[in-house]
Amino acid sequence: MVFILKEGVCKEEVDNFVKMWEDRGFSTILSVGTEHTAVCLIGNTAPIDLPHEVETNKIVDYGKRVTEQYKAVSRTVHTDNTVIRITGYDTAEGRTEDVLFGDGMFPVIAGPCSVESEEQIIEVAKAIKKSGARLLRGGAFKPRTSPYSFQGLKEDGLELLFQARKVTGLPIVSEVMNQTQLPLFEDVDVIQIGARNMQNFDLLREVGKMKKPVLLKRGLANSIEELLMSAEYIMSAGNDQIILCERGIRTFETMTRNTLDLSAVVLLKQKSHLPVIVDPSHGTGIRSLVAPLSRAILAVGADGLMVEVHNDPAKALSDGGQSLDPVQFDELMKDMKKRSVMEGKQV
Repeated sequence: MVFILKEGVCKEEVDNFVKMWEDRGFSTILSVGTEHTAVCLIGNTAPIDLPHEVETNKIVDYGKRVTEQYKAVSRTVHTDNTVIRITGYDTAEGRTEDVLFGDGMFPVIAGPCSVESEEQIIEVAKAIKKSGARLLRGGAFKPRTSPYSFQGLKEDGLELLFQARKVTGLPIVSEVMNQTQLPLFEDVDVIQIGARNMQNFDLLREVGKMKKPVLLKRGLANSIEELLMSAEYIMSAGNDQIILCERGIRTFETMTRNTLDLSAVVLLKQKSHLPVIVDPSHGTGIRSLVAPLSRAILAVGADGLMVEVHNDPAKALSDGGQSLDPVQFDELMKDMKKRSVMEGKQV
């Protein structure tokens, strides 16, 4: 159930309204938008007499029942698009430039699947920044299907990402595998929850306690509703800085690594106020499909793009077959910048 409050209500009245419901045993989520403030109740709201509660409370404009299991991430509760702001760095020009997801912008996140060496990550970071990428991705901890595959450089990999950020000024995105690693991620700009951890609910609760942007990837065999419910875990714990990521799902198709579900972008933006980006590298596993699908991703209204780029894909320790090299990425970015004008976005 959600109550939409009247305009001009002071903070004290809102706090008292929230406390009243919490004293009655409900959990609450306060959502402050540009047009209105909403208070969402979590719990068994069936006994509540909705008309009575609206008519007898002077600060309530109207109320309605939310039928979806996910409440806080629902557009029913929060009609405005949420904008995620990530602090940027620009060491060359001595100024800070923030990166926005969900405000008509189309930021591109790029970088290797895994951090392999100082030379590799800094070379890639410099190249993608020159081409126009706004954030650097790189795996320090790698969840691999085989225990014999490269597992990442772990803490050393994070330190190399920090060095690359210092050199280029690009905010960094890296994947955490469990909640015990979170202290190591205090200086990471965006914490990624990977597909295999989408329903690691203990981890979701812990990142929900952090006041830091979270990039939440859809699981390889999970529904759209399950993705939204995972986002609900994070938001219900207190963190509303969530970027949803479609990265392909497992189907009966065998010619691609996964099946990239672009219909999910449209549905997610209809159902939720959170920004949505897409990862075509994991979505297909095929380098030649990344650029064409990136153009499609822009066309369906996504809020950003995540692409794997390696300075020497043939020698990559993981996912070289789906990674662009810097020249290919530069060509993609030039094309995306031209097309973004037609789509009303800014790459």
